[in-house]
Amino acid sequence: MLLGKTIVVTGASSGIGARTAELAIAQGADVIGVDIREPAAPQANFIAGDLSTPAGIEAVVSRLPQRVDAVLNVAGVSGVIGAEKTLAINFYGLRAFSEAIAPKIREGGSVVNVASIAGYGWRANLARAKAMVGVEGYPDIAAVIAENGVKNEEGYPLSKELLLLWTMKAAHQPLFKSRGIRVNAVSPGPVETQILKEFRSVLGDAKVNSDIDRVGRAGNASDIAPVVLFLASDAARWINGANIANDGGLEASINADVLGF
Repeated sequence: MLLGKTIVVTGASSGIGARTAELAIAQGADVIGVDIREPAAPQANFIAGDLSTPAGIEAVVSRLPQRVDAVLNVAGVSGVIGAEKTLAINFYGLRAFSEAIAPKIREGGSVVNVASIAGYGWRANLARAKAMVGVEGYPDIAAVIAENGVKNEEGYPLSKELLLLWTMKAAHQPLFKSRGIRVNAVSPGPVETQILKEFRSVLGDAKVNSDIDRVGRAGNASDIAPVVLFLASDAARWINGANIANDGGLEASINADVLGF
């Protein structure tokens, strides 16, 4: 169901993004990879670009074809670079890129955001999340951080909280909804990628180990990529504004503890 589709994959040079691009090609899609770093293995259609700044986003979008079928927002950072840059890459830049490319997405197309179990706390932090998602366009992120009292170590989980909330909002945003463009998210648990060590430094070994122990093992890129591509396919044509917890049962385990069942 991806045969002949043109799919943009951000973060295509490594980890989940690289595996997603590889699998999409194997399923017959024409893939345009986007990353700030060149991929280790050459990709036929690759655009080097920085999606954390308005200028970088404009430069990438200008090089994309006039029609694409899906945009898969896989690019992301762990949070070790600080809250401001993390929010620029993981949320505000991602959102600006999605909105800028929306006119090129065909009717009935798809946007898929790779979020995280780390965004689980959006309900508990709803007031702050709503305020930060409610800031339109590409804002002065340092000012937004100061206004909302964001601690530097909160950058990664906060970025994913905002992304989950925006996914639901964007599904009903006229920019996407008026043309039948679906917006969904996938939330992995701990995944064995190059930045898992960075997550340990951000979230702590105890937290990461506890999450892995709950489900028996860490995930890998091949666990996540098929679900991302499913949401981009016609098989998911009735799924919109949803988040799929692709985490080996981690969210279910946390829910059982939080809700006391």
